[in-house]
Amino acid sequence: MTSHHRHHKAPRGMKFAIGVRAEGRLVGVATVGRPVARHLDDGWTIEVTRTYTTGTRNANSMLYAAAWRAARSMGYRRLITYTQSGKSGASLRAAGLRAVAVLRPRPGWDSPGRRRQSHGVDNVGRTRWEIYPSAAQSNGDEVPQGA
Repeated sequence: MTSHHRHHKAPRGMKFAIGVRAEGRLVGVATVGRPVARHLDDGWTIEVTRTYTTGTRNANSMLYAAAWRAARSMGYRRLITYTQSGKSGASLRAAGLRAVAVLRPRPGWDSPGRRRQSHGVDNVGRTRWEIYPSAAQSNGDEVPQGA
């Protein structure tokens, strides 16, 4: 439902969605899909593209933690997400993610060679967050470092 997406349009496609319940009712959902940034779409990385909660305490951190557990069980090695500048990232830190990049505001995605419509988030800085297994938890594979 588009009314629940305050910063962006509803995402297109996903790998999976996950929910959190409290007192017998659904109080939050997260959608998880391929990374939007093509250079991060390496087959081992998955992105939480949206979360929504009713404001229930700790629901957002529970969503991120559950999304990471599910992604690992599917064979993914890294989970990423983004926050807009000015957001604290408290629920991300509580779920074990860490800030790895501060991205400058973009004037938009439109260019003469590829016309695109504005989605209302132009000129907004973002922070990329990620989580991946520690070297001790991995199977000897190289652990990706911050992008």
